[in-house]
Order: sequence, then C-alpha cells, then structure tokens
Amino acid sequence: MEYRKKLRFVLGILKDKGSLIKTTFSTKRHKSSIRRVILRATTHGSTAPPSDHRIAAVISLGHGSRATACACIQALKDRLHRTSNASVALKCLYTIHSIIAKGSFILKDQLSIYPCFGGQNFLNLSMFRDDSDTETWELSIWVRWYAGILEQNLMVSRILGYHLYSSGAKNDSNKKDEILAFFNSDLLKEIDVLVDFADQVGNAPDSLYLQRKSLVYEVVGLVSEDYRLIQREISLRLAELGERLMSLSFSECTQFLFTVGE
Repeated sequence: MEYRKKLRFVLGILKDKGSLIKTTFSTKRHKSSIRRVILRATTHGSTAPPSDHRIAAVISLGHGSRATACACIQALKDRLHRTSNASVALKCLYTIHSIIAKGSFILKDQLSIYPCFGGQNFLNLSMFRDDSDTETWELSIWVRWYAGILEQNLMVSRILGYHLYSSGAKNDSNKKDEILAFFNSDLLKEIDVLVDFADQVGNAPDSLYLQRKSLVYEVVGLVSEDYRLIQREISLRLAELGERLMSLSFSECTQFLFTVGE
C-alpha cells in the first residue's frame, strides 16, 4: 500500500511536469501562461494547500482585462473537471474560494456567470470519487461537500446582490438602511437561502481526523469564515422582521417563526 502511494506521488509530479512542458510549446502564449499559473497552484502529490504566493499569482490575473479573467476561470474549471485526483480537486476548489474571498470584482463576476447558466450543481462534482485508497476516498467526500458550499456561496451572492466578502457586505449600517426598503417576502426569501447555506455548512463530513491534513484544515478555516458572515446576514434580516412582526401576514408570520425556530 505504501509503495503504491509513493508511486502515485511520483507519477503525479511527472504528470505536472509534463503538463507544464506542454504549455511551453503551445502557440497560444497568453492562455498557456495562465494555464501554468493554475497548474502551479494545483499540483499533485502534496496535500498542503497552495502557497500564498501561488494564490496571489492566480488572483493577480483578475487585475488585467476581462479576457484574461475569463481565461483564468476557464483554465481553473478545466483543471478541476479533468482531474480524478482528490487533492488536486480540493486545491482547485480552495483556489476558487480564495478568489471569492480576495479576488477582484472581474474574477468574481466570471465565477458568478456559471450559477446563472448551470444551476446549483454547476461545479458538477456530486459524483466525484478518487478510489485510489481509503484516504483519497474519504477526501473525495470533502471534495463533494466543498463544491456544494462554493455553489451555495455564489448562489447566495447572486440573490443578495453582493458577495459575502465584499466591502459593501461588511458595512452593517448601510445594509440596515437597504433592508428597511425590502418587502417582507424579499426578506423571507433571503433568510431561507441563507439558512439553507448554513445547513449545508453544518453537514461537513464526519472524517474530522482529515483536518490534520493542512489542506483540509485551511478549507475548514475558510468555510468557518463563510459561516460567520452568513450568521451576520441572517441576524440583520431577522432583526428587521422582528420589528415588523405586527404587520406580517399569517403566512409570513408562520414562515418567520419557523425560521426562528430553526
């Protein structure tokens, strides 16, 4: 078993080197340079997360043209969908999450296009499995869960009209003023979506021992920050609906109390 694991590690490194060499011979220089940035951030072998400078290199692609940002997201999605390696898939998802948290608007906008056209399973990883060994099989469960979290994150951002990590999302006083103008039905709809997101976060895989892996540990850290931001968004809306309690219709009041009970 240990021999097979070492063999996969070596083959993964060789595969990455081969992919990098292939990009140097491509006639599409610009796209190849972008692909190299993605390949270096999502290597085989190590279960460590991409280094800060690798993530920074990916995020810097959002500081140029829209075409560059589009090519970056496409290269990242191609890498994600072509791999059968759980560590590589998790690194791709971690990179996407880093873009959501720290990337420019233009990069986030390219990511947000996909939920509009692909629905809730636009990352298409619900059937992902790496059966190489027991550990990679369990890591595959984290891949499927994490993909669902990122899908929910982008869907929520589209419904709210802003990203959870945006500067506007952090200004509670401005948000309170905006929420005052919302219809009751709009507030209840947003709360439902936010609660669904919180529930999905709570359905983390049982194999918590894998958190000893630095990559999984970093994933849990980013998702925990998502959960904190979700709770803040829910609290703001619940507080406003609490002020309107006497003006709610029977069905709205029932839905509100059900949500509070959850």
